[in-house]
Amino acid sequence: MPPLHALAIFAAGIAAGGINTLVGSGTLITFPVLLAFGYAPVTANVSNTVGLVPGSVAGAIGYRPELSGQRARALRFATASTAGGIVGAVLLLSLPASAFKDIVPAFIVIALALIVLQPRIGRALESRRSREKHEAGPLAMLAVFATGIYGGYFGAAQGIMLLAILGLSLPTENLQRVNALKVVLAGLVNLVAGIIFVFSAHVAWLPALLIAIGSIIGGVAGARWGRRLPASALRAVIVVVGITAIVRLV
Repeated sequence: MPPLHALAIFAAGIAAGGINTLVGSGTLITFPVLLAFGYAPVTANVSNTVGLVPGSVAGAIGYRPELSGQRARALRFATASTAGGIVGAVLLLSLPASAFKDIVPAFIVIALALIVLQPRIGRALESRRSREKHEAGPLAMLAVFATGIYGGYFGAAQGIMLLAILGLSLPTENLQRVNALKVVLAGLVNLVAGIIFVFSAHVAWLPALLIAIGSIIGGVAGARWGRRLPASALRAVIVVVGITAIVRLV
């Protein structure tokens, strides 16, 4: 691998780790970079999933204060996320590679739409949070399970989906505690999918390692300082990268 390619993948890993901790769309950074350097779409997706796991762990550790008191809730949702992640990973490996290449551009469009609409989603969550007082029910669990399937299959903007679901389901919690729970659940999906991929798919290990190291740095930075970044600038970067990925796939 040329040194410049390695540096770009490492830098993408840092950016993805931070973005995943803050919002949840880091795949839209690393996945297009791997595509640009010639990796097949499924190999790029598998290697990206494996590489982002350590960054999720780092982000969750950084959010320990916000996770305090959420153990029972996290375990309940973790069951749905883990099951969904397994189903999504199995679907990725079972369906033909051509299906992935055909489906993913539509997923990226959905992910980009969610990123653009994220401010409105946030305002809607705050409004609902001030009006309603209830805990998550079966519908929320089903939605988290469905998000896990999506995350195990591809995963871009999985975090934004989880933020919307959890925010609507846990209206009494502040958004930082909801985001901390999101980091844990999205990380679990990546973990179970990554384990399956390690044993059943072709992983490009050097890119995965570079992303892993970078994502740890990004995850720590995102938990500590990333909230200071202008949200509009972050969204703009992700949208540009996502459009590049669509062009590359189509």
